[in-house]
Amino acid sequence: MFGYDINWSYVLILPLTGGTLVGVMFLVWWERRVLGWWQDRLGPNRVGWFGVLQGIADGIKLFTKDDWVPPFGDRTLFVLAPGIIAASMLMILAVIPFAPGLYVVDVNIALLWFLAMSSLAVYGVLLGGFASNNKYALLGSLRAAAQMVTYEVFMGLSIMGVVIHAGTFSLVQIVDAQKDLWFIVPQFLGFVIFFIAGLAESHRLPFDLPEAEHELTAGFHTEYSGMKFAFVMCGEYVAMIATSCLITLLFFGGWHAPVFLDFDFVPPIAWFGIKVVFFIHVFILLRAAIPRPRYDQLMSLGWKILLPLTLVNILATGLIVGLTRGF
Repeated sequence: MFGYDINWSYVLILPLTGGTLVGVMFLVWWERRVLGWWQDRLGPNRVGWFGVLQGIADGIKLFTKDDWVPPFGDRTLFVLAPGIIAASMLMILAVIPFAPGLYVVDVNIALLWFLAMSSLAVYGVLLGGFASNNKYALLGSLRAAAQMVTYEVFMGLSIMGVVIHAGTFSLVQIVDAQKDLWFIVPQFLGFVIFFIAGLAESHRLPFDLPEAEHELTAGFHTEYSGMKFAFVMCGEYVAMIATSCLITLLFFGGWHAPVFLDFDFVPPIAWFGIKVVFFIHVFILLRAAIPRPRYDQLMSLGWKILLPLTLVNILATGLIVGLTRGF
């Protein structure tokens, strides 16, 4: 009617971004509720109606708190760092398919885009720590950089088995390849490694050593407050959501129902949402169930255990697929 065609995939950008930010606010409230039940403690679990007032109070505090920048730091980089962290995590959602035809863009390098954007968040963490000119923030940023760069290696290698089976980097085609058999069956080892690496990449407990409060006050975001602190926390929760989505897409069939269930009345996006919510709850409950390791133990786990396992997984997958399909 107006002389041009509308690409409806781009129309999804605004509701996807807004819905994710609303989902982050809901997750903050829900995580407090779940941890309150799990640990049998008072506080945010019972303040107001179902604990809602605590979240509202925290939101008011973040919006009204003084926008303070440490005078002894680098103002430009200090302001820029939280935006890099949040934006890089949000950019991952551009390539995530939620149902058949329901995605912003489907490209054959979607997995590479995910790895690139997760790597970009390292710069935000480093800049935030260095620009703060605070010894706790500096140590936290150095820890975060080493941890994220290390576990990016295993995260990338762990999904190579999935790529070998599917023959593509496109997330839509990877999901389609799991119509009859989810990749969790042939790639269980890859799933375990990817899950551990996802915990380390998103700084979730027990791998929140870059912000370990008993050692570093708050780590790389010690000097942040107000909305800048909110952006840093938003990036962490979006990373948890994105990691849960990737686990669902790569290993649990995406929007496909389990093969032993004939529930045609359940829409594909509902299956996708159920799986993502399940893994988000796993992330939350691990925070209450597992103690934090030492930093040297975390790095040893990566280089001494996960690296050999990822290489064995790739070699075994390549050999099996080669023998099955013919070299």
